[in-house]
Amino acid sequence: MENIPDAKVSLSDPWLAYFADRGHTGVRRIGGGVEGVVYGLGQGRAAKVWSGRPPADFDLTRQVYADIARHPLPFSTPQIVDVEEHEGVLVTYERELPGDPMRVGSARADYGRELPTQHNDALLTVLRGLASVPGTDAMRQLTVQGDDRPLWRDHDCFRDALAALVARAAARHGAALAAYVSDFDAGVARTQKALRSLPDAPVTAIHGDLVPPNIHVDAAGRPVAVLDFGFYTTAGDPAFEAAVTAAIWDMYGPHAEEHTAELTRLFAHELSYAPAALTAYQAAYALTTYDLFGLDDRDGHFRWCAEQLRRNAVFNTEMGVRHNDSLMAATSMVAS
Repeated sequence: MENIPDAKVSLSDPWLAYFADRGHTGVRRIGGGVEGVVYGLGQGRAAKVWSGRPPADFDLTRQVYADIARHPLPFSTPQIVDVEEHEGVLVTYERELPGDPMRVGSARADYGRELPTQHNDALLTVLRGLASVPGTDAMRQLTVQGDDRPLWRDHDCFRDALAALVARAAARHGAALAAYVSDFDAGVARTQKALRSLPDAPVTAIHGDLVPPNIHVDAAGRPVAVLDFGFYTTAGDPAFEAAVTAAIWDMYGPHAEEHTAELTRLFAHELSYAPAALTAYQAAYALTTYDLFGLDDRDGHFRWCAEQLRRNAVFNTEMGVRHNDSLMAATSMVAS
């Protein structure tokens, strides 16, 4: 969620007046995210003006919110307390979530190539917390951004559902991505094979978009809220959440590649996830989101996805051989 200075929006945002006219004092725009724009109303309440998900899906989204909120977690999550419609726009009233957004290190001079321990501990707390929430029927019925059907439809395990999503996404505009990524069709096939070869895993809540603005922390740096579910929210292997978080936490900073590698190693070690599984999931994420905002390298997300695939050890044959050799060597060193 992106914070917007009040002075910049007060002259052009009719929702500020709308909420003030309904008796709320101290109305302020908190920020905008995938699902819509959030306004603070005071007295621990907030309002969300929805834009990212059509109203037809709202009852399902509300159930997912409730499924997550009823589970004890060390941080708050969204909880809807009232709903209305204004001029065809869905407005929900929710509890206001505490804390301030985390900041990614590469955008600031005080963070170098390695992320601070406090920062990494906060991410681990969030990942462990979400991994403790069982996947529900409502989560399985969600459609991820860019697709036209619930992820789990006709599937009874996450790895097969994700492999099928990769195939559908590649069929949408794969030719555009193939112009920037060599051996594209074979890479898609290798990624699907790797996904289908993964062992059984727990099915838990997946946020799917744990970027810095979507995690709020207190003054001590502890996570106190996770928000803006919806972009890739589903039920699935918690290792997928960890893999995607490592990849997208710092997408465009000067140390982005180093941060992805650092977080991938950290999550594999601390959460006992197989490195090869994380790599496969990172390839799947790039293959299923590449076309959401643009279809060539003028779009930052498209360009980022192409770069991810060009260096992904599962997607690429030659790199995959080196990757597997490295894993075998590391295993032999531990055994010795």
